[in-house]
Amino acid sequence: MKASLIIAEGRVVTTVGYSQSPQVGKALGEVITLTRGYVLVQGERILAVTDNYDEAMAYCDAETSTIDATGKLVMPGYVDCHTHLSFAGWRDHELPLRLAGNSYLDILASGGGIISTVTKTRAATPAELLAKVRSSLDTMLLHGTTTVEAKSGYGLTLEDELKQLRVLREADGQHPVDIVRTFMGAHALPPEYAANRKGYIGSLVHDMLPQVAAERLAEFCDCFCENKAFTIEECRKVLLAAQKLGLGAKVHADEITPLGGALLAAELGAVSAEHLIHADSAHLVAMAAAKVIAVLLPATSFILQTPKRAPFKEMLALGVPVAISTDYNPGTSPLPSMQLLQSMACFHYGFTPAQAFAASTINAAHAIRRGEECGSLEACKLADITILNAPSLDFVPYHLGVNLVDKVIKRGKLVVSEGKCIYG
Repeated sequence: MKASLIIAEGRVVTTVGYSQSPQVGKALGEVITLTRGYVLVQGERILAVTDNYDEAMAYCDAETSTIDATGKLVMPGYVDCHTHLSFAGWRDHELPLRLAGNSYLDILASGGGIISTVTKTRAATPAELLAKVRSSLDTMLLHGTTTVEAKSGYGLTLEDELKQLRVLREADGQHPVDIVRTFMGAHALPPEYAANRKGYIGSLVHDMLPQVAAERLAEFCDCFCENKAFTIEECRKVLLAAQKLGLGAKVHADEITPLGGALLAAELGAVSAEHLIHADSAHLVAMAAAKVIAVLLPATSFILQTPKRAPFKEMLALGVPVAISTDYNPGTSPLPSMQLLQSMACFHYGFTPAQAFAASTINAAHAIRRGEECGSLEACKLADITILNAPSLDFVPYHLGVNLVDKVIKRGKLVVSEGKCIYG
């Protein structure tokens, strides 16, 4: 079989051999580097990766297109495995409140935070939401992200949650970036249910989840298990109902208080638990045993100025698989760049550059059940490839705050070049 595309002479960096399970413990950050490498593509898939010139040329003929990657870093497209992509409006007005010492929960209790975004998202039309999602995806793609997970949770009614998820489905069909959808109706208690928590949980279980499943609008269900959000028992009820309908479980766990969301994730065999700043050591042991992936969100803790950080090194020692993500959202992490997120993982959470790389590619892919499809440059996987103007893997988090992307290939097609999206 001949290649339709060859990416030639680049410094190729990838993980190899972790498509079935994520890198764990000391293995996190095991990468291979081909100083003068070649990535061969046929259609949407990778045909071969090699540093042997003759082998590479054997796959090529007169019809093979060439991208010269001399002096550049060739890597898998980033996988942003935790975002709140579908929303209306921004919350920049909360920044002075936060800098003045108001906590996340203080702002939420006063009607701000998630509820502020809910009001704007409910008022937005599907066309307005779609335009916002597409714009955000363009920015992410320009920074090298080729797959994202995106949650609902800013509607909190059947109609508005379905609206968010339908918009995400439509965007997935229109935009090069692949979108993995998550239903998160249990994001906050809507104001109209302030005196009827039981009624809202009932609506989630009996109205929203069955409709989401019937329309195949989501692959996962997430719950915000937190003080002033939802209790352990409430989250358990919602997630068990989701699992019965075939959705995978995810948990926003122990972000602000040590409520025990990590243990719930382990109990339910969740795909992932997110945040985990206040996770108890014993609960992390349970997560490791259940193979629940910890999705850490260092940009969020940086922006919220939390004095405590997720215990990354303890997780490594305990054998908890770790991924990282931007948590892109309008309130606590308006960050679309996985490059800058890697910097924050290194400087704020103590990752090495190689660990941050693996956590944002192959392990992030496993956090959304896509480890066999993306997250590394290996034969038969999707040809999702980011080419950076960088001489080494270390240069990416070191050179923070600058977009280093030269080109992006998504499913074998060039979609970003010279700082512009060129798909369509």
